[in-house]
Amino acid sequence: MHWRTLEKILSNSQPPGCCRQKPPTKPKIRPWLGRIQEMLQEDQGKQYHTAKRIWQRLQEEGFTGGYTIVKDAVREIKKHKQEVFMPLTHRPGEAQVDFGYALVKMAGVLRKIAFFVMSLPYSDAFFVMAFDHECTETFWEGHVRAFEFFGGVPQRITYDKQQGDGLQDHRFPAT
Repeated sequence: MHWRTLEKILSNSQPPGCCRQKPPTKPKIRPWLGRIQEMLQEDQGKQYHTAKRIWQRLQEEGFTGGYTIVKDAVREIKKHKQEVFMPLTHRPGEAQVDFGYALVKMAGVLRKIAFFVMSLPYSDAFFVMAFDHECTETFWEGHVRAFEFFGGVPQRITYDKQQGDGLQDHRFPAT
């Protein structure tokens, strides 16, 4: 390797000139992206259109660009539409916590109650406790009672913050 090449490599954390500052504008394909999405949507559940077939159809409709930019656009659109699956595996010592609500009939009166649920997915064990309402005190009371019931504190607890807000992880040091 030439000493000047080595000097360039050592003086830059990234190779010079290889990183784009802005994404390319793609003026030829941009007006056709909606049409490509329509064709792919027509195929939902079927696999009729390859990138080559989409390119041929676009040419019939007046597109003058090359096959490669159509193929790249199809790949990008499909990549963003793919469903993502996360494997649900739970190790020993992991728990999940959530509050829920249920209608119960107590003394002949139908009322809404809050219930605290802590589950240990690895062992399929769970603890449920009902409360008049959900608040900080019932949140902590549910934890204390669940820890007593399980005979220990999980190393990791995943919380469902609120409906639709996703899950939040908390790890606790092993004691």
